[in-house]
Amino acid sequence: MTKTATLPTKNHYEILDGLRGVAAIVVVSFHVLEAYANDNRFKQILNHGYLAVDFFFLLSGFVVAYAYDDRWGKMTQWDFYKRRLIRLQPMVIMGSIIGAALFYFQGGTVFPLINSTPVWQMLLVMLVGFTLIPLPISMDIRGWQEMHPLNGPAWSLFFEYIANILYALFIRRFSNTVLAIFVFLSACLLVHYTVWGPQGDVIGGWSIDKTQLNIGFTRLLYPFFAGVLLCRVGKLIDVKWAFGVCSLLLVVILCLPRFGDESHLWMNGLYESISIIILFPLIVAMGAGSTIKNKSAIKLCKFMGDISYPIYITHYPLIYWYTAWVVQDKIPMAKGMLVGLGLLITAISIAYACLKLYDEPVRNWLQKRIMRKQV
Repeated sequence: MTKTATLPTKNHYEILDGLRGVAAIVVVSFHVLEAYANDNRFKQILNHGYLAVDFFFLLSGFVVAYAYDDRWGKMTQWDFYKRRLIRLQPMVIMGSIIGAALFYFQGGTVFPLINSTPVWQMLLVMLVGFTLIPLPISMDIRGWQEMHPLNGPAWSLFFEYIANILYALFIRRFSNTVLAIFVFLSACLLVHYTVWGPQGDVIGGWSIDKTQLNIGFTRLLYPFFAGVLLCRVGKLIDVKWAFGVCSLLLVVILCLPRFGDESHLWMNGLYESISIIILFPLIVAMGAGSTIKNKSAIKLCKFMGDISYPIYITHYPLIYWYTAWVVQDKIPMAKGMLVGLGLLITAISIAYACLKLYDEPVRNWLQKRIMRKQV
C-alpha cells in the first residue's frame, strides 16, 4: 500500500505574502526604468530596486525555517529537496521556455550575439536552463555574460537552491548561538563589500566568474540565514495597518535616490548595508508579527503572494525586448513609459495565467506523484 507523504499544513503569513508581491512589482518597474540608465548605476530612476532580491532571500530564509525547522523528525533530507523542487522548479522551466520563445525578437546592438546564435544552440541553452545549471561565460548567447542568458533572474534561484542545500546539510543543525555568529560574520562580509568594495552597492551575482560569484554569495548568506534566525528567535512586532506600513517602508527603501557620488561610494554602500541588515528584518518582523482582519486585504495579500514568484521568474524576457527597443530606437521616456506600463500589466497577466494554468496544476500533480512512500 502507498500513501501520500504529507506534513500538517501551517498557516501562512498573509502580510509576508503581500510584501513579496509588492517587491516583485518593484522589480519589474525597476527593470523597465533601467532601460533609461544606459548601464550607469548613478542614473537609475528606482535606485535601489535590485535590493528586492536581497529582501526575497530574507523572506525565503524566514519561510523555510518556519515551514521545516520543526519537521526534520518527520522527513528525510531528500524529502526536503523534493518539496523545494516541486515548489520552485516548474516555474524555472516556464521562465526558460518564455525566454526561448521571445529570444529572436530581442536581437540588435544591445544583444549582439542573438542574431548569430543558431536555433539548436538556443534550444540547448533552454534545456540547460530547465535544470538551473549555470552556464559559463563561454556559452553566452546574448552578450551580457549571464549564467542563464534566456532568463537572467534565474541566477537568484541558483543561489536560492544553494542556500536550501546549506540549510538542509548544516545550518538547520546549528544552535541559535552558532547561527547568530554565522549571521554576524555574514553581515560583516556584506558591510566589507558594500562600504569598502569597488562599487558601493550589491549589484551583481549573475555570472560564473570569481567577481560575480563573490557578489552572489555575499548577497545570499546574510539575508537568507538572518531570516532563519529571525524565525527561530521569534522577536516579532505587532503594528496597526501592518501591510500598508510595511509596503510603504519597503517601497521607500527600494526607491530612494543613490547616496554619494563616484568619490563617496561608501555612502551608498552604508545605506544598502543598513537596509539589508537592519531595515529588511524589521519589516519582516512587523509583517510576521501582525495580522489582517479585513477580508479584502487578506485576499489582496494572497493574490500578491501567489503571483509574486511567477512575475519574478517570467518577466525578464519582456524586459530584454523592451530594453533593446528603447536603446536602439532612442525612445523618449514619455513614450516608453506608456509601453512600460503595458509591459507591467502584461507581466502580471502572464504570471497569473502561468500560475493557474500551469504552476498550480503541475505542483499538485507532482505532489501526488512524487511525495509518496511505502507503508
